[in-house]
Amino acid sequence: MNIPRTARRTVTRAATAAALATALGLGAVPTATATAPAPAPHAVWTPGTDPDGGWHQDGLRLKAADNRKVDAFVARARRAERSISPQIRAIARISHADLIGFDQRLKSPNSLKRKVATWMHESPGQSVGTSLGMINDAVRYTLQWPAGKYSQGVHTAADLLSAWGNDSTRWANTWNRSSGYKAINSAWRAPRSGQLFEVQFHTPESKAAQLQTHKLYEEQRLPGTPPARVRELQNQQNAIFAAVPVPAGAERLTAPAHRVADPSRHRPAPDPARRLPAPAHVPVG
Repeated sequence: MNIPRTARRTVTRAATAAALATALGLGAVPTATATAPAPAPHAVWTPGTDPDGGWHQDGLRLKAADNRKVDAFVARARRAERSISPQIRAIARISHADLIGFDQRLKSPNSLKRKVATWMHESPGQSVGTSLGMINDAVRYTLQWPAGKYSQGVHTAADLLSAWGNDSTRWANTWNRSSGYKAINSAWRAPRSGQLFEVQFHTPESKAAQLQTHKLYEEQRLPGTPPARVRELQNQQNAIFAAVPVPAGAERLTAPAHRVADPSRHRPAPDPARRLPAPAHVPVG
């Protein structure tokens, strides 16, 4: 990962193990909002549910069978979150990040149904299974650092995610864009459950811009939004994100390298970082 020389530091196994032990003994990670227990891991009724078991909202629809598949997907994500969140909380402590919106780490069933129904509407014939396979933010987190600590914070957090066996599946660094959203959105696959989860890396300014533009983005994505209004909404978002300062070196941050297999032994090559202690359960709240 390329970061400024002044920010580049090696996270050694010994130092990380010590930091992790300290983190797990210090209690809660700083968060911007109060934490809450994860919702019960079973499907629940959502607004827009039809008597026959289907779902509808804002001109979007799911058949009953597709709606049940989304509910099952939600239940699996909720179970997987229980083993992912302790890692994120420990990483936030080690990298000196604020963990933003931790009580919203599970995307709501209604939001997931809107996303799936939107994709199926935009791509007629696309199955609900294919649509669900595209979702990487059913479980999602936001780590935030001040601009001056951002590049090193992202570097440390991403290296720890990789060291604990999470595979990087997406890395969208938009800090170098001339317009639009600015931040790093990453997706990872958890080693035990196989659950995809999202980690956004923000500064306070980029997160504030994201929150300010959220309603504009939601309106822009609605199927019935006229093209002229879509362009207007995009221009408004561009203006807001244009005011966000870019942290030094942020535009050069890249995902951790994938671990390379050793073909002579027909098994993965040794990875010293994997000998780091797995994060123990950290109580939520």
